Amino acid sequence: MHALLLIDIQNDFLPGGALAVRDGDGIIPVVNALMPQFEMIVATQDWHPPDHGSFAANHAGRNVYEMIDLHGLQQTLWPVHCVQNTGGALFAPGLDTRRIARVFPKGTDSRIDSYSGFFDNGHRGDTGMAEWLRGQGISELTLCGLATDYCVKFTALDALECGFKVNLHLEACRGVDLQAGDCEKAIADMRERGVVIG
Repeated sequence: MHALLLIDIQNDFLPGGALAVRDGDGIIPVVNALMPQFEMIVATQDWHPPDHGSFAANHAGRNVYEMIDLHGLQQTLWPVHCVQNTGGALFAPGLDTRRIARVFPKGTDSRIDSYSGFFDNGHRGDTGMAEWLRGQGISELTLCGLATDYCVKFTALDALECGFKVNLHLEACRGVDLQAGDCEKAIADMRERGVVIG
């Protein structure tokens, strides 16, 4: 079976949000139009505790987008975003959530970030999504969401490692592009590893 995986389509990643992705809201009608083509729809949700180690505000004297070592991993420091039980962590209001079968929260451990919907950034823990999908008979995934060069990319690569066939619906993704060309590089990396870009 083939599932649609919605990645972090949340208020804080939309224009006006704490970590806004340019034109992030532009994917919503595209995503909604995709949904009827799939038997199963699942979603990931960035769901950070307020003391999360990826937030620049939790490191005195550090600035947003600086790189630090966080418990042995390189970590970009982000603005405070998608804090548990806040409006910024909610799904975008225009997103049709009625058919989402299951939501997998990520980034819930304050000690480590989780760009991927499957594992944290150190592959030290997992969300249980791969096992759950297999249990539903899912063998193929189409990914869409935010952001192309971070959570979409790492979810796609981990999905491949977990043995799924992976497609990316590019029109339904937007990227951060902290450095010019980050999105193009992410797309090239995914394609090279075996993601079918459509």
